[in-house]
Amino acid sequence: MTSQYTSLKGKTIFITGGSRGIGLAIAERAARDGANVVLVAKTTEPNPKLPGTLVTAAEAVRKAGGEALPVPTDIRDEDAVAAAVQAAVARFGGIDILVNNASAISLTPTDATPMKRFDLMFGVNVRGTYCCTQACLAELIKSAKAGRNPHVLNMSPPLSMKPHWFQNHVAYTMAKYGMSECTLGHAAEFKRHGIAVNSLWPRTAIATAALQMIPGIDLNKCRKPEILADAAHVILTSDAKKVTGNFFIDDTLLGEHGVKDFDRYAVVAGTKDLIPDFFVD
Repeated sequence: MTSQYTSLKGKTIFITGGSRGIGLAIAERAARDGANVVLVAKTTEPNPKLPGTLVTAAEAVRKAGGEALPVPTDIRDEDAVAAAVQAAVARFGGIDILVNNASAISLTPTDATPMKRFDLMFGVNVRGTYCCTQACLAELIKSAKAGRNPHVLNMSPPLSMKPHWFQNHVAYTMAKYGMSECTLGHAAEFKRHGIAVNSLWPRTAIATAALQMIPGIDLNKCRKPEILADAAHVILTSDAKKVTGNFFIDDTLLGEHGVKDFDRYAVVAGTKDLIPDFFVD
């Protein structure tokens, strides 16, 4: 996976769900290279249960060394997404990278999953990913023609037809796999343009404010979002014409690129019994 590209300096990255957690970590890592970061999320007002807003995320990106454009957006709304893309192009001249990170989760069985929650997961995870990819496509094609190495990165798991990944939360699994099906299909569809489409997923649970809202999760047995940010950086600086259609696992990918000390990513250094994430056999 060697590449002539080693930095994201000057690239424009459109990140959904970028106000906190994994999305913000990826944004900050790109900003350290000097990237332009378009932060797309709904959170504009502080929430005591979920710290982080578009304003604080933009401040973090600028502090890290990048340019930030926060755009309040509900990615289920195609007109709002189109407006966000237009704002990005007006500010930075184009889009080189799309990170479909926004996601909704409900780890509930069928009889405890209201259709409103079902619709939210499919609206954000599947429709949102598809909508943002569609809206950014023309700019990504321009980026490819200009030799700027365009990528789409979906934060979604490897596909599996094993029943145990479905039986406890059918709706959530289908919604996350819908994102992964976008990776599978769009990688093949966009290959002729020179646009890479890949998925990235963690081996262990990642300590985020959203995860903290799930009962029974011990954040001290998780890894930090920075492991995904570093793995994403490896993918997004790879050759888009050669590295596409993959379902990467964070520590496997980093290990292949020389990372040996994974303890630095643990919330509590030395923790051995890290919580495994879903969908990784």
